[in-house]
Amino acid sequence: MMLPPYYEFAFPVKIISGHTALNNLPVELRLANVERPLIITDPGVARAGLITVVLDAFAESGITIGALYDQVPPESSTLVVNELAGLYREKACDCLVAVGGGSVIDTAKGINILVSQGGDDVRHYRGAEVLPGPLRPMFVAPTTSGTGSEATNSAVIADPETGVKMLFVSENLIPRAAILDTRMTLTLPPKLTAATGMDALTHAMEACLSIQKNPVSDAFAQQAIRLIGANLRAVTANPQEKNGRLALANASLLAGAAFSNSMVGCVHSMGHATGAVAHVPHGIAMNIFLPFGLAFNLPKREAEIAEMLLPLAGAEIYAATPAAQRAQKTIEEVHRLKQDLYEISGLPRTLKEAGVSADQMEHIAKLAINDGSAMMNPTELGLEDALKLAREAFG
Repeated sequence: MMLPPYYEFAFPVKIISGHTALNNLPVELRLANVERPLIITDPGVARAGLITVVLDAFAESGITIGALYDQVPPESSTLVVNELAGLYREKACDCLVAVGGGSVIDTAKGINILVSQGGDDVRHYRGAEVLPGPLRPMFVAPTTSGTGSEATNSAVIADPETGVKMLFVSENLIPRAAILDTRMTLTLPPKLTAATGMDALTHAMEACLSIQKNPVSDAFAQQAIRLIGANLRAVTANPQEKNGRLALANASLLAGAAFSNSMVGCVHSMGHATGAVAHVPHGIAMNIFLPFGLAFNLPKREAEIAEMLLPLAGAEIYAATPAAQRAQKTIEEVHRLKQDLYEISGLPRTLKEAGVSADQMEHIAKLAINDGSAMMNPTELGLEDALKLAREAFG
């Protein structure tokens, strides 16, 4: 493999992984010299009783919880971010603990911008690398295994006034520690387990194809693919499988670190557009488009797609497949994984199954070609290309 002439890779997150990893959270706060956290989560996590695991960890630690907010909406909002920054200051908090999925983690990142940099409207900090200095310590306990937000340098926060989803990008947004605790994902239902797993798989595979790929992002992504290939079917079929749950949590983090440094591509462009037009959940859209995106990039990334076969399908299938056929076999294995997850959990395989109508194809294609993710795709995504991908995925 030829090294790129120049690349950067940032990954300052401390990983704490284990079946009871959250028990170490108070120690991590003390190491950061903080002792009064604002804990945020969403209603679903609260109803599932998962926040109790966090509160129990602090019970005899001597650390005072400054405030607990459990009403983060499904889509991160500037209004909520601004409100919670005020709560953080009012309660004299000195750090953040986010317990939840991507929306909760992105909300915490937004809060951290305001309480660290000043101001009362996070919209003033939108864009890339506009944060002049480090932020307050933030600790993240993900409750899904897909977004990778616990390891990324970005946050997406919606402005309810305009409907625009604003992107914030800075190395300073990367959390201080990611706590991967099996107990946090055991309650995920099969379909959501499958969808978030395919989201992580897409992060990893697109990281390997991106024009910004590098040896370190490849290493992280390949291991993520290996963990997902070996565990996603089994965990979807048996959600209480603890070792598999922990493997998928690690895969999500590794894939998040990979794509945070190399970026993603046309699968995400198509998925973002489909979500905007037809309100298809992100993980489901990734599952639907992934094999078609791989096929689209095959002419320019055959070697990279062929390399994915070993971690995805295992040594036996890899060895039995002639070298010239391995890239195509990788795509076939992704289709097979989609079919298996459909049979186990009902995860939609096509846009039609996801409720998208045929007359929405052109709108999806037009939005996709203007999505920022397309910039890092190895093959330029034109309107006809996007329309073809949408029609292939329609089913």
